[in-house]
Amino acid sequence: MMRILPVVLACLLLSPLRAWAADPCPDREAYAPGRALVAELGRIVAPEGVQEAYEVPVNGVRHWVNVRGQDRGNPLLLFVHGGPAAPVIPTLWQFQRPLEDYFTVAHYDQRAAGRTFRLNPPEAVDGTLAIQQYVDDAIAIASHLRERYGKRKVVLAGHSWGTVVGMRAALQRPDLFHAYVGIGQVIDVRTNERLSFEYGLARARAAGNARAVAEMEAIAPYPGDGPITRERIVIARKWPQHYGGLSAFREQSDWFFQGPRLSPDYDDADRCAINAGNVFTLGRLLDEFLQVDFRGVRQFPIPVMMFMGRHDWTTPSAPTAQWLEQVRAPYKAGVWFERSAHMVPWEEPGRTLVALLEHVRPLAMEEGGAARTPSAARPQPAAARAGGERRLHSSQPATAAAGIGRANR
Repeated sequence: MMRILPVVLACLLLSPLRAWAADPCPDREAYAPGRALVAELGRIVAPEGVQEAYEVPVNGVRHWVNVRGQDRGNPLLLFVHGGPAAPVIPTLWQFQRPLEDYFTVAHYDQRAAGRTFRLNPPEAVDGTLAIQQYVDDAIAIASHLRERYGKRKVVLAGHSWGTVVGMRAALQRPDLFHAYVGIGQVIDVRTNERLSFEYGLARARAAGNARAVAEMEAIAPYPGDGPITRERIVIARKWPQHYGGLSAFREQSDWFFQGPRLSPDYDDADRCAINAGNVFTLGRLLDEFLQVDFRGVRQFPIPVMMFMGRHDWTTPSAPTAQWLEQVRAPYKAGVWFERSAHMVPWEEPGRTLVALLEHVRPLAMEEGGAARTPSAARPQPAAARAGGERRLHSSQPATAAAGIGRANR
């Protein structure tokens, strides 16, 4: 069983697909009673609700889609997962149910991720794995959801690697979206790598962790001017996560990586496909991903919100706060999560819901995003009512790259 690897390090596991296929999937039948309880608890029974899981062809690839919500009249929120091949569907049971009272929430497994990886032969996606292709897929999925659920626009949210896709989709097709929400936002990958490395080395020195210090000093300065190789990345990313940079105040994140074992949405083969898709995908995207840099984006065409973990050293939050300070947008807000690192919706689900209700749902409601409105969510942001650019930073800005890289089966 694979242990936790630093984010963007699944490339270290690159191996021929046939090697994975020969490795039998672990039998998780012992978790079946728990999965049955999770399924029953999460079953949408409201007559006006929606609970659908289906495949849809998008740009030549069959994608797996999951849509849930208590009221079809609510605004529709499209969530773009991290990774690049770490689908959220098998862990949405951990955090999403309260959101479903106020949003219809849609997820999809990206090409070569999770169930989508299983639905397509490898040769169908090999040679197509480029950031712009993921952006095109996200735009197509958003258009499909608008038509299927009768929405003029949707809210777009991205997490980790998904923020690279989401930001570009919002910039490319702002007409599709009420707003964009970045969670664990990637602004500049090389800056993120440097800040994460510096944090890990400082914590290791403070803790007297001679092994960690020796490993990190051996690759310093990092990233420096040289290539960011797999060997350097694995060292640079391991120790920041050990010191709580992925899950705040935790040395490991098995609660997330093993979460799919209790998912009623995935069977054993689907769970194995998470790791397999990661192996297949990341090496093909790593070079392009390392060049991602949004610092030059000074105008954003739609309202933009950034949800920032105070202890995030996977995609450090300081570059996001700095970018948000200088960008011009119809409305912008930065929300700090004081008990979170990189996994904000999982670590602070209550505060995530409150932030969405305060900053996001009113924008969708103002533009006709819902037919029925729970009274608790009626107020609109003052910025939206007043017009023009307005900004809001919840809590105090911090000073201080990317995606969830793999899952245990």
